[in-house]
Amino acid sequence: MEKVAGWCPAWHVALLYWTWLFLFTFGFAGAEITCRSCHSQVKPQQQHPQQGPLMHLRSDRGEREQGRFPAERRGESGHGAGKEEEEDAGLQATLAPAPTAAKLRGGRAPRQPAAAGGRRPRESAAPPAPAAARRGPAPPGRPRRSRAEPPPPPPPPGRSPRGAAGPGAAGREPGGAGAARFGLEELRLGSTTFALAGDSAHNQAMVHWSGHNSSVILILTKLYDYNLGSITESSLWRSTDYGTTYEKLNDKVGLKTILSYLYVCPTNKRKIMLLTDPEVESSLLISSDEGATYQKYRLNFYIHSLLFHPKQEDWILAYSQDQKLFSSVEFGRRWQLLHEGVAPNRFYWSMMGSSREPDLVHLEAKTVDGHAQYITCRMQNCSEATRSKPFPGYIDHNSLIVQDDYVFVQLTSGGRPHYYVSYRRNAFAQMKLPKYSLPKDMHVISTDENQVFAAVQEWNQNDTYNLYISDTRGVYFTLALENVKSSQGLEGNVMIDLYEVAGIKGMFLANKKIDNQVRTFITYNKGRDWSLLQAPDTDLRGNPVHCLLPYCSLHLHLKVSENPYTSGNIASRDTAPSIIVASGNIGTELSDNDISMFVSSDAGNTWRQIFEDEHSVLYLDQGGVLVAMKHTSLPIRHLWLSFDEGSSWSKYSFTSLPLFVDGVLGEPGEETLIMTVFGHFSHRSEWQLVKVDYKSIFDRRCAEEDYRPWQLHSQGEACIMGAKRIYRKRKSEKKCMQGKYAGAMTSEPCVCTEADFDCDYGYERHSNGQCLPAFWYNPSSLSKDCSLGQSYLNSTGYRKVVSNNCTDGVREQYTAKPQQCPGKAPQGLRIVTSDGKLTADLGHNVTFLVQLEEGDLQRSIIQVDFGDGIAVSYANLSSTEDGIKHIYQNVGIFRVTVLVENSLGSDNAVLYLHVTCPLEHVHLSLPFVTTKNKEVNATAVLWPSQVGTLTYVWWFGNNTEPLITLDGSITFTFSVEGMNTITVQVSAGNTILQDTKTIAVYEQFQSLRLSFSPNLDDYNPDIPEWRRDISRVVKRALVEATGISSKHILVALLPGLPTSAELFILPYQDATGENKRTAEDLEQISEILIQKLNQNFVHFELKPGVRILVHAAHLTAAPLVDLTPSHSGSAMLMLLSVVFVGLAIFVIYKFKRKIPGLNIYAQMQNEKDQEMVSPVSQRESIPNVPQSELMSPEQLVDEKLDIQPIEQPQATVQNPRKGNATKVVWTEDFQKACGSPRGFKPRPGAEVFPQLLSPRAQKKSLPM
Repeated sequence: MEKVAGWCPAWHVALLYWTWLFLFTFGFAGAEITCRSCHSQVKPQQQHPQQGPLMHLRSDRGEREQGRFPAERRGESGHGAGKEEEEDAGLQATLAPAPTAAKLRGGRAPRQPAAAGGRRPRESAAPPAPAAARRGPAPPGRPRRSRAEPPPPPPPPGRSPRGAAGPGAAGREPGGAGAARFGLEELRLGSTTFALAGDSAHNQAMVHWSGHNSSVILILTKLYDYNLGSITESSLWRSTDYGTTYEKLNDKVGLKTILSYLYVCPTNKRKIMLLTDPEVESSLLISSDEGATYQKYRLNFYIHSLLFHPKQEDWILAYSQDQKLFSSVEFGRRWQLLHEGVAPNRFYWSMMGSSREPDLVHLEAKTVDGHAQYITCRMQNCSEATRSKPFPGYIDHNSLIVQDDYVFVQLTSGGRPHYYVSYRRNAFAQMKLPKYSLPKDMHVISTDENQVFAAVQEWNQNDTYNLYISDTRGVYFTLALENVKSSQGLEGNVMIDLYEVAGIKGMFLANKKIDNQVRTFITYNKGRDWSLLQAPDTDLRGNPVHCLLPYCSLHLHLKVSENPYTSGNIASRDTAPSIIVASGNIGTELSDNDISMFVSSDAGNTWRQIFEDEHSVLYLDQGGVLVAMKHTSLPIRHLWLSFDEGSSWSKYSFTSLPLFVDGVLGEPGEETLIMTVFGHFSHRSEWQLVKVDYKSIFDRRCAEEDYRPWQLHSQGEACIMGAKRIYRKRKSEKKCMQGKYAGAMTSEPCVCTEADFDCDYGYERHSNGQCLPAFWYNPSSLSKDCSLGQSYLNSTGYRKVVSNNCTDGVREQYTAKPQQCPGKAPQGLRIVTSDGKLTADLGHNVTFLVQLEEGDLQRSIIQVDFGDGIAVSYANLSSTEDGIKHIYQNVGIFRVTVLVENSLGSDNAVLYLHVTCPLEHVHLSLPFVTTKNKEVNATAVLWPSQVGTLTYVWWFGNNTEPLITLDGSITFTFSVEGMNTITVQVSAGNTILQDTKTIAVYEQFQSLRLSFSPNLDDYNPDIPEWRRDISRVVKRALVEATGISSKHILVALLPGLPTSAELFILPYQDATGENKRTAEDLEQISEILIQKLNQNFVHFELKPGVRILVHAAHLTAAPLVDLTPSHSGSAMLMLLSVVFVGLAIFVIYKFKRKIPGLNIYAQMQNEKDQEMVSPVSQRESIPNVPQSELMSPEQLVDEKLDIQPIEQPQATVQNPRKGNATKVVWTEDFQKACGSPRGFKPRPGAEVFPQLLSPRAQKKSLPM
């Protein structure tokens, strides 16, 4: 009894919903311009031929129960280079989400089934975790309008009921703009159906069809559990008869083995690789006989993506989940660790043709400090000694692209991205766009034919990009088309509406935005000229279409499907160069409404409407057969065939029962007439594989007399890209099988005309067609590489379109001519650092680049003075191509000068470089207690003491407005008693550190110096935390011994050894302000404390068995900040010591030349010596500025700094409180700053300038 699939309304609604969601998700996978080798934020709409013709199917069963799409782990493909056969395109899909963060992106202009804006990659990796297409009741594509298909019109007189399919059928010659014809009779195709029994629960499948005269098809089905987030079951099927029957191979791979992914060697389709689910085991199953037998190999890492070599079939790169790169030369049987910390999808094989080292690997790796670097090394030896770093310095993360003969990197400096290119592995050069394009984003579209096609989003663009085309080296770019439409994909990827027509060199379609309207343009000469598309003369029913250019035209959707079994909006094939099938509309602009299907059989010159609804169109027999299947959510059993390039269509049934179509796959190579339809009869049924064989339609192969010549042209112009090309086409009335594609019959070069030349770099095309210099470009400027006695190419303003084959004509007139380089004086000299920054780290290499706009560099002398007493001289530019490197041994601001001179003149340039070392610690030094209305000094003590240019921000108490100074020391007063907090923040470059201290303010207080048992010094680590804890313990011991309230006692342990402390006896009053202690009360408390201290009653236990006694040293009745000889004998001793040291310094200074080995320098020579601006000492040399003289942030901005001229040989700093001038000197102590190398001595006569002083202090500076 035959079972017919039932239909329930509730299930019908749910099915329609999930179908719509599926189609919306995958049908709209649109154009994106990105690196074919890197899944970045702009994901490539391209196939991965290295994985072989894999098709990924995914069922929606189980998803309806979950109410969401599957959350399968998705991988990204590794990437590389190498040409693949065109037949592989369209047979493999990868829907893995792209990782974010690549700014410079690359890819190829799309060809079917690559994305619009991304051409099929010549080499890409097989992604280990591609998201399969969802299985459901939806045919390929995106959601369609539920509009009934119009009934076919009756055939014209004399036409066979089978339409154009029948022999002798009359019809219009392909290439005309007439309406398509449809046959009335439904014919039957020969087909067989095979059900994958036992896999009804499986909701994902991966399909590999070897093709190329191979009858083997492999299918891997999987059950993905959305709750567990893993694969729980799998089955492997194999067919050896083109899909008529299948054999289940689970017993050959292991009944308990769960397979997750299927890989195919791109250069030998017989080699198959299966990857097991890593959650169960990490293994590879390898087959060398098209999947008939397998050997199992264990892995010690988890594969994230694979990259096959473009030529060597056994060479593979594997990227692990922990960012390690492995290599294998035995097709995965053994692996070797190549490098760690590799950026995802930023590893490539060396290009064949541009490198003689096929085992060379290009990769982007992270350094220890987190930077990204471009590295090349051998696949079996990537040690530090063998690695090469072709690009000097670091690059932006996820910016490396290796594509054909080009390598691209991005480096951001000054907030702007800069793009660099290396052609054929030569030195990197900065990519030159028009001066004021100021790109925000760039995508490499294509690198075909020794030319770079790039999409650039400029500073004033948001949803459009400009197309630029380069010279052969990829350095100089000129504008090809402005304001190309872009959009944001569902995964955040950028999609650009640009499509490269397959099979015709230099032909592109683009959607341009003009006055908020999107219109479709076409070019036949790689962007030199663009024109609108001519709409068809008649509609589908033969009614005339009134559409007049330029007000009305045909507009096409240029998004193609990256899924091989679903077609996108547009398709073309290399093997059918004149046929283009696309969906679009007729009108003033591109619209998402009233979408119809159109076909052109003469390379876009004329178009015909073929369907009013969107259809998936497949190419069979090299375009000799077009297969159209309607986009619908309903089950179908028929399709449409055309044997005359879309002029007429016949209806055929391919199955007896209606089938929910999940996908359609033709045999790779398009040389046979076998197609497989994947689907299911009902929601619960197994996978149904319908093999459709079209061979029965034909009774013979085509002979020579079945073909006619067809000349490629552009609206009648036969010369396309400098050549006349004639192709061979099958006559429309002939119904025979073509077989292998033969390509163009003849190609004849044309005479060069102005149309074969584009504007050169720096020139713009005006309305009269002439290329004239842009306002920012100086045509008279000579090449930087031009040297006297050599020659350079003097541009005429034009350059020949790359790959244009024209000869003679105006070629000599428009071609740049060599001229002798005249001698010229240097002009436009600049000196910059390689990273564009004005700061450098102490002890690290600084690379200076000398740039000269005009002049004979190779015959000039270059002198560079680094400002630290060291200078170098070069006799020619070759010594500075990689930059001039220098290491600074001191911090400060250095005046770097460069002088270039030759016999005709000279030029000089200056750069002020800030050399710093990291700021590690800030300590705010100030008294613990002070008296009211008394000046107090606060100093920020830094470690290390010399770090470069600093800014100090001070907060006092609850004041919300900070004070900003360039000094590390200030003075201030408090007029109110109480506890006050002071905070200082020190800014050094990108580092900001702060410290906060509390100071007690009283009208009067007493202080007492304390000493301790000598054994305390053995336990003193001399750190602030330890001092705070001991101070608390001492205070508690004093309170216990004397009974005095803790409110009257403040203990502060002092730094250094021997250990000592300051005891402050404070007045205290309650909240009402009464019971305030007088001076007599403080005296009494002092006597009690001294008495207890002298009697050894104050002690504490540091640790078991270690007892510490506290003693009294001396007592003062004045604040600690105002000690006098009567109060403190130690202060007098300190003053005497200072006087003695000052006298000693004076004597040494006077007789320094007579004392050998003494390195103290105080006087500067007026000769040209080390020139450096360095911060002065934080304590001794920086003046204490009263609080009244401090400036608010607004004052600091408004007041102009009065800075001493750099050229002054000496500098002075005046202390505003004492009025004396202090000369700043270098001493041996300076060598210790920032860990200077041992043995380094500062150069005699080094200049120091007070550029870091506050404006007020500088105004008070006096000359010595």
